[in-house]
Parts: sequence; structure tokens; C-alpha cells
Amino acid sequence: MHRRLAVFGHRIFINSTISQISNTFVCKRINPLNPRINGVTFFRFLSMMTMQRRVPDPDDPSTLMKEDGVAVCSAMWIENFRESDKTVTNLTTYLRRFELWVLAYQKVCADETGSYMPRSTIQKSALEDLLALRNAVLDSRFKWGARLEFIIRSPKDKTDLESLSKRKIRAILTTTQPSPFQDRIVQEVLFMILEPIYEARFSQKSFAFRPGRNAHTVLRVIRRSFAGYLWYIKGDLSTILDGMKVGMVISALMRDVRDKKVIDLIKSALVTPVIESRVDEADRKKKKKRKHQKKKVLPEDEPKPDPYWLQTFFGFAPEEAEKLPSWGHCGILSPLLANICLDELDHWMEAKLKEFYRPSKSDVIWNSPEGEVEQGNTSWPEFVPTSGPDKTRKMDYIRYGGHILIGVRGPRADAAMLRKQLIEFCDQKYLLKLDNESLPIEHITKGIMFLDHVLCRRVVYPTLRYTATGGKIISEKGVGTLLSVTASLKRCIKQFRKLEFLKGDRDPDPQPCFRMFHATQAHTNAQMNKLLSTMVEWYRYADNRKKVVNFCSYILRGSLAKLYAAKYKLRSRAKVYKIGARNLSRPLKEKKGQSPEYHNLLRMGLVESIDGLQYTRMSLVPETDYTPFPSGWRPEHEKALIEYIRLEDPKTLEEQRGCLREQGLISPQDYISMLVWNYKRNAIMVDQLPLTQSSDNDVQRAYKVLMGSSQDDCNGSSREEENNQEGFQAAQI
Repeated sequence: MHRRLAVFGHRIFINSTISQISNTFVCKRINPLNPRINGVTFFRFLSMMTMQRRVPDPDDPSTLMKEDGVAVCSAMWIENFRESDKTVTNLTTYLRRFELWVLAYQKVCADETGSYMPRSTIQKSALEDLLALRNAVLDSRFKWGARLEFIIRSPKDKTDLESLSKRKIRAILTTTQPSPFQDRIVQEVLFMILEPIYEARFSQKSFAFRPGRNAHTVLRVIRRSFAGYLWYIKGDLSTILDGMKVGMVISALMRDVRDKKVIDLIKSALVTPVIESRVDEADRKKKKKRKHQKKKVLPEDEPKPDPYWLQTFFGFAPEEAEKLPSWGHCGILSPLLANICLDELDHWMEAKLKEFYRPSKSDVIWNSPEGEVEQGNTSWPEFVPTSGPDKTRKMDYIRYGGHILIGVRGPRADAAMLRKQLIEFCDQKYLLKLDNESLPIEHITKGIMFLDHVLCRRVVYPTLRYTATGGKIISEKGVGTLLSVTASLKRCIKQFRKLEFLKGDRDPDPQPCFRMFHATQAHTNAQMNKLLSTMVEWYRYADNRKKVVNFCSYILRGSLAKLYAAKYKLRSRAKVYKIGARNLSRPLKEKKGQSPEYHNLLRMGLVESIDGLQYTRMSLVPETDYTPFPSGWRPEHEKALIEYIRLEDPKTLEEQRGCLREQGLISPQDYISMLVWNYKRNAIMVDQLPLTQSSDNDVQRAYKVLMGSSQDDCNGSSREEENNQEGFQAAQI
């Protein structure tokens, strides 16, 4: 056999085209007279060749992707939520993870092209450029806002920079340009690294620019927690979102992050100037309007613009949600940095909440020393009495972006004192000059506008029934207050007027939406139905949901009726309603509009089906969502993270086992099997395990079975041994 192996190896070396060094290495060690030495030499050579092949190439991107990028991000979230108070110092190691760069490239490509790019479809040249970008960031060679020198370019960008004229190059260097593709990749990587760190540290009182939280969450929190407050302080700190000094941002970052590479990268993004071109009014006047503009045909890989209904709904954005911060070249990092800077305000206000709280035993609610334990439902009238000297003094606070809302239960002097302290804090911390007019104190009876919803108090007179000492049921009328969260109809009319759907102040009159003039009736109705469905969802938690949505439907229906009257020359809205029905579901091309003929054509597939306008009657609008909001609410992803971390703790597993033993749901024999399996997995001593319900013989028997002793050494019946084996098999499964 050795002889055959030597001959086989000899033939391989003769016929193969290997390098000269390997040939000399083999020829020196091959001895045709000793087949054993030849075989050993052949295997040594093969092992050395495989060892040389296993050495990873630092320039090969495929060898650097050891894990999935999502798995790396998940590990970061778990690690930071497990130790949320720990100062982070090792972010450069995550900055080196090539999996995060690939994931960032996929996200930016999805935003750029409108379609997701799987990792297997990324070209090797793109991976090499991505690796070069990562190395440039690690070596501090990366420059923000590059205009002509790119390390990696978008797959859509086919521009040949070398063939550009001087005029075009000058225009690129001096005019406003979109954020470079490589800048967005670096922003995504930094965002994926920093977001889990600060999400574990952020206050539960902030809701904007955070995952799992939105304006609806704020309205539900207000409905649940702000009942019973008389004085409200509404503050606008949105000027902070326009820009903040670099030193303040860096100092806020360095409270929790002490990684020099990441800090310097963000600092350079804030310091590097952004080139913006200003268009003079004289230049605008010089531009002549074209008589005929051709219809623009979008390329296949270019994402389509937002449809008309979505653009219209964006016009209904509340004042608190209109402003999105954009600092320097930070891009998507700007909202996160704004929350990091304002997080100190949130924690300062949380300390003030505890300091302000003064419980009263004579009060119906909030009479416990902790203040968080509820003694009743604050949404029910009899549990929300008015404030007074014998009532509990309490305060609550929320922040949505740069807008804050504070509710105070107590005298107005306490609210004025808090406002004074808040002005001093913003002046010292953020160098923001505020006055009493920017932080007005308003009573609940006047109505407080927040997120296009009015917070007001509604007095009700419920019937209170209770049992007297003699067992007789006594009924009497009581007086209570309810916190009402209603949508602002004035704000809705203002937005419709801004979008040119209405004209007139006192008696609003719908105007035709001529942007849909060239669309078909079916397409126009579908666009307006999508807009109405979105409005129904936006006003989901408003007390007057039916009224507001029905008013929106009336405005849109009148606008469409005027549009169709002008388009089909029907002269009036009444004529349109007569032919097209109340919900405009019948075709208007045929002036007769006979229903049987249309349905016959629709059945044969000769016409397009037309959906009628929704919510034309108030009874069709769904009811307000009064689902109770739990105390201590957290988003679903945070709940899953906290539960996962809790289950990883061995103390939790032992607590569950103790509960099972106390309730008698597990027998001593099964418990022995669990102990043995636990010993085999964790290699801990048996006498350290809690064996409260097992005897010493059971412990010895389990220990002997664990250590692999013979069957004769194990004292016990064969039935008990069979049970042990079944327990082992169950534990292994």
C-alpha cells in the first residue's frame, strides 16, 4: 500500500504545474528507493499547501464576512440593554466589522434604487470599494462631502468624471449637491453602532425620532397619564434642532461614549462646511417658462415619486413634527444627536417630577409614597377630582422632538416656579434664551393644542351607587371631569386651505383639485380613498373622530365634484351627484349614467371598476379607539430584549424551577434528571445545587450515573434506573 501511495504521489508531482520552489522542495525529499519516506513527504507537502491556503487575505472582502450583519446588530442591542450604565470604549472594534458595512451598503442601495439588494448579488468590485472605504475611515483618510474624489459610488451613478468639462466641474464644486453615496454609508454604520447604546439610556419621556414610538404613542400617554392636571406648560425648543455648537454635541456624546475614532469622525462631520448655492430672485425672473413641457419618463431603476394622496397627507403634518434636524454632514445621525443633547433635559425633568410629588392621604388617587402605583383609573370621572390644598401635588412631562408639554396638579405658583427653573436650565446648558411668552402657562379650560389635538376638560355628572351600612343601595349624582383629546377642526380647515382644497374663512367652500384633471375617474377616486383612509388612522384616538373624518370626506367629495363638473362639462356639482351618485361611484363619461348598462360592461371587463368615495356618512366612520394604555409601556422590541436578557440569567431559571417544585408540578426523580443534565452542561458540583426535595441516596445515585459508574454500583431498583434513562433522554431532547 505504501508503494502504491508513493507512485501515485510521484505521478502527481511530475504531471502538475507547480511553482519552482515547491518542485525543489519535493525533489529534495523524494527517494524512489524508500516508499514510506515518499508517502510521508507527500502528505507533509499537502498539509503545508492547505495551511498556506487557509491564511486569510486581508484584501479579500469575502473572507471578512464571518457573520450576518443583522446578527451583529442584535448582539449589540442585547449587550447594551444588559449593561445600560456602562461607559462604552470599544466602538472601533464594531467599526472594523465588515458585516456592518455590507449591511449599510444594502440599506443605502435600497434607498437609492428603491429595491433591496441581497448580499449574494453584490459585485466583487463593489465589495472591494466598500473595504477601501472602511480602511479609509479607520486610517482617518476619509473626507466628508467629497464632490469629485469618491472611494465608492452608487450603482446608479454612471457619470464619467474624467470627461466632464470645466463648467460642469465648477458647477459641481459650487452648487448644492445631494449627500454623496459614500457619506450615507458611513452615516448608516455610525447610526447602527450608536443607536443601541443610547436607546438603552434614553428617557421614557421622549418619543420623537425613536423606533417604536410615534405621535400616536404621545396621544395615548396624554390620555392616560395627564388626566387631573389643571395647569399646562407648553414649550417650543425647536430652535435647538436648527443647529447646536459642536462642543455641546461632543460633550453630550462623551458622557457615554469614550471612543476617539468615533468621536473624531462625528466631529469632522459637524465641522466640515456644507456648500450651498443661493438662487437670486433676478435669476428666477430670467428663467422663461416653457410653452410645452414634455412628460418626464423615469428610468426603470429610479424610484417613483410620492403619489398625490401621500403628498397631500404630508401637508397635514403637525407643527411639532414638521422640523427634522440636519446638522452638517451627519445626515440620519442628526435626529439621534438631537435626542442625545436633549436627553439631559429629560433626566433633569424626571428628577423634578420626583421632587415635586407630594402625596396626600385624603386624595383618591396618587396617595402612595411612590407615586407610580395607581389607586384607580385616572380616565374615570370620579377619580379625577379638582386640585386643592388637601389634594396631591403631582407633575408629568413628555417631549416630542423640540416640543415639550408639562402638566401640573397644584397651584399656579408651582407651575411658575418650575418655568423659572426650566428657563435657567436651558440658558446654562444649551445657551438658549427663553422667556415667559415662549413657555406659556395655560389652564385646562382654555384648551391646549399639541400635535393638532386639543386637550381640554369635560365636566360630567355620573350616577354614583354604593352600599350603605344597612345594606341599602344608595344612588346620587356626582361631579367629575374627563380629559378630552379632540382633533382641532380649525387646524384641519387651515391645512385644507393651505393645500388649496378650500377658500373662504367663515363659510369654507371646496375648490377643485386640478392636479388630477388628466387622471381617470377610477384613479382619482382611489387616490382620495387612500387619503381618507390615512386621515381615519391619523385621527384614531381623537374623541371627535367621526366628525373630523366626515368633514374631510365632505371637502374631498366637493372638490372632486367640482373637478368632474369642469372636466365633463356638467356645469354644477348637483348634476355630478345626480349622474355619479352620492359617492361618485358611477361613471360620468356617459351622461345618462344608467346603472344596469355600467354593471353589464363591468361584468364583461370592458370598463374599469370605480370605487366610491369612502365615509360619505358619519355612521360609516369607525369609532374612537379607547383601548387602555398600560402603565410603564415600552415598545415591542424593547420588551423582547428585556425578556431575552432576563431569561439568559441563571437566577431566572432557578426561580422557575423553584416555583415548579413548590407547586408540585415536578417529581423528585425528574428533578434529579434535570440536575444531572445541568451538571453535564455547566460542569458544576452536585453538592452546590439546591436539593431540597431529594434524599442523600438520590444524590449519590445521580452522581454515580453522571460519572459513568457501572450498573452494579448504583443502588436502586431497575425501575428507578429506567426512569433515570428516560429523564436523561428527555433532558437531551
